[in-house]
Amino acid sequence: MRRPAIAMATALLLAGTASVAAAQTDAADAATVHPDLWPAAKSPAAITDAATEKRIDALLAKMTVEQKVGQLVQGDISTITPKDLETYPLGSILAGGNSGPNGNERSSAADWAKLVGEFRAVSLKPQANGVAIPIIFGVDAVHGHNNIPGATLFPHNIALGATRDPELIQRIGAVTAAEIAGSGIEWTFAPTLAVPQDLRWGRSYEGYAADPRLVADYAKAMVIGLQGQLVAGKVVGKAHVAATAKHFLADGGTDGGRDQGDARIDEKELIAKHAMGYPAAIDAGTLTVMASFSSWQGIKHHGNKGLLTDALKRKMGFDGFVVGDWNGHGQVAGCSVTDCPASINAGLDMFMAPDSWKGLYETTVKQAKDGTISAARLDDAVRRILRVKYKLGLFDADHGGRGDVAAVGAPAHLAVAREAVAKSLVLLKNNGGVLPIKAGARVLVTGPGADNMAMQSGGWTISWQGTDVTHADFPNGQTIWEGLQKAVGEAGGTAALSKDGAYKEKPDVAIVVFGEEPYAEFQGDVSTLDYQPNEATDLATLRKLKAAGIPVVALFLSGRPMFTNPEINAADAFVAGWLPGSQGAGVADVLVAGKTGKPAHGFSGVLPFAWPADAASPVKKPLFAEGYGLKYGETKPVAQLSEDLGIDVGAALNVEKYFAGGRARAPWLLSVTDAGGARPVASPPLASPYGHVASRSVDVAAQEDGKSFTWTGPGSFSLSGPNADLSRQLNNSFAVRIDWRVDAVGTGPVQLSFANIPFDIGGLVAAAPKGQVSTIKVPLRCFADAGADLTRVGAAVAVQADKGFAATLLHTNVEAVGENLPCPPRGK
Repeated sequence: MRRPAIAMATALLLAGTASVAAAQTDAADAATVHPDLWPAAKSPAAITDAATEKRIDALLAKMTVEQKVGQLVQGDISTITPKDLETYPLGSILAGGNSGPNGNERSSAADWAKLVGEFRAVSLKPQANGVAIPIIFGVDAVHGHNNIPGATLFPHNIALGATRDPELIQRIGAVTAAEIAGSGIEWTFAPTLAVPQDLRWGRSYEGYAADPRLVADYAKAMVIGLQGQLVAGKVVGKAHVAATAKHFLADGGTDGGRDQGDARIDEKELIAKHAMGYPAAIDAGTLTVMASFSSWQGIKHHGNKGLLTDALKRKMGFDGFVVGDWNGHGQVAGCSVTDCPASINAGLDMFMAPDSWKGLYETTVKQAKDGTISAARLDDAVRRILRVKYKLGLFDADHGGRGDVAAVGAPAHLAVAREAVAKSLVLLKNNGGVLPIKAGARVLVTGPGADNMAMQSGGWTISWQGTDVTHADFPNGQTIWEGLQKAVGEAGGTAALSKDGAYKEKPDVAIVVFGEEPYAEFQGDVSTLDYQPNEATDLATLRKLKAAGIPVVALFLSGRPMFTNPEINAADAFVAGWLPGSQGAGVADVLVAGKTGKPAHGFSGVLPFAWPADAASPVKKPLFAEGYGLKYGETKPVAQLSEDLGIDVGAALNVEKYFAGGRARAPWLLSVTDAGGARPVASPPLASPYGHVASRSVDVAAQEDGKSFTWTGPGSFSLSGPNADLSRQLNNSFAVRIDWRVDAVGTGPVQLSFANIPFDIGGLVAAAPKGQVSTIKVPLRCFADAGADLTRVGAAVAVQADKGFAATLLHTNVEAVGENLPCPPRGK
């Protein structure tokens, strides 16, 4: 849910009126909803009752337009205070992925409960007409209550799909609900019911499986786990919370796997592949549904009445309320984040307006008064929201009775998470029966993921991207190394941890733990499914150990299946470990045999998605089919695999885009070089006086969309990668473009290099408005004429400066230009 709002495309707005109208008509025709095709469902009668509806009638009769509109708007705790509710009677508050009480992402459950209570207390102060309506507080608790240190952290959804165990899913939902409620919160933005079709999508790990039937089974189980069974005349229990079926619809079916993209499929496919989880969730009683950022046939879901009203509310009988996604209404044609009656008229009931709530509230009040939003539509939206608040017991004297902080991280909850880890592991190769690790074995454990709580937990862990997670955040958890060390020791063996695969005494077996670094949403989008296309350091470790005659077990941590044929070839056993969360001991429960000769838990997981035989996506050539998974005792040797990527690398390789959305775009890497040497910017800054260039992620127009660099001496940042061929771009009038904000002008020259050829851009820097985003462009021809070989570009954009210079990088790429740009002076 937490992501920056992306402005809607402006190409149509720049076209002529006639072409715009024609394009919109074509899109509307393609996106026409035929309700008869959609599955029938119905929110249970227990979602409300006659007495509740009568109370809602009485409230609606008393409420002012301002109070009604307030119910439709949700603000984020980073931009709103409890006192603001005295002037702006908002109906809901959320805490997005990087928001914590008082700006502290690592606040305790008690701190969260206190903050929720403060907002609720102000909302319960009656206004002049005697009306007081409690707020509803929502949060992304998507693999356990992942916002709070010490909470029970479950494997991400893709791993849960590997368990094929709806009963386990229901228990996970109940545990998650108890911990959310324990921190005083009553609403989670889960479960995700996406059915990913293209695993290049950075949210693939949020999908349970490729099979819509399993997604439907899990939808029912998770909704019941989170909310409990709804009972007529009774409020949801104090250890349960409201669920959110999301993201409606086909967020996993966008063209090219692009986040917030367009599903260019017909209505029958839309229903058959992407809608099946929603009838199950509605029948189970989900109290809310979240609209997707994405589009169907070019029409944004936040403004699609056919989907939100005709299909969801009418045909599928949904009686709860529909909430938007992070400023998603601003992407609807004709809308902005502070002005979008079209979304409400289409069937959205609550705007998620994290930082736009004030302006949106004011414009929506005007639109409700002038009839742009009808009184009937306004009352229907408010009724749906009030219905959920009554069902949660928020109008009761104890406001639902939530706030048992002792529930967070309870031992019984941690045991469920450990069970889920064990059941989620999928064995893809076990040549020679190297697994399970035999009792008494001497074991070497290595790889970047071995002792790394961030890698095993993935995104949506404490922070949005999850990159800064440490073991201290989950003291009641274990890294994979810690789990293995304990299990091996209990079985009479010895285990050693090595950062680089080195060892003093030759081990009986080596376990290499490696995989993807943490990411969330669009920051996890990739151009191909090739794992580690640049600098295959993990493969080197596997091969080195294998060459030494050591049996090798590869444990691959990832948010999706990836092309790993070289890594599979270099290992005797290969295990898909997904993103297991904080209970690393669950891995050891499967991999390590005890003194009895058997592990605590055998392999039972199967692939929720097909594993690719090449780097192409969508996967058309599976190496291992969906549902594949070896068990102990099975003898199915994996022969030597082809290491051919199976695609035209030149065509698939991202040769033009280097940095966007706050990160380097694969396969390019961002690094800093100064007196402290070269280092990735993700590394902690080197201590003074060795490092001259400090970097950090910052918000400019969206969340963590910029990388700020500050020079205290000579140094540079650079984007490097494969030897890309840009000769085509050279022949078509392309230029190197940098979008940045010059924050301070230093004492020395500033140089821009491409393909290792520098140009002096000091004049452009001096002319740029300080503290404002600006753009510079330098034609590729300038670099080629100065001697650059654009058929083999390994060093793309680099900026070199000296003491006092500071800039925030937002975007850099190579793009076509329609202007005759001069070359800057040559650099040194």
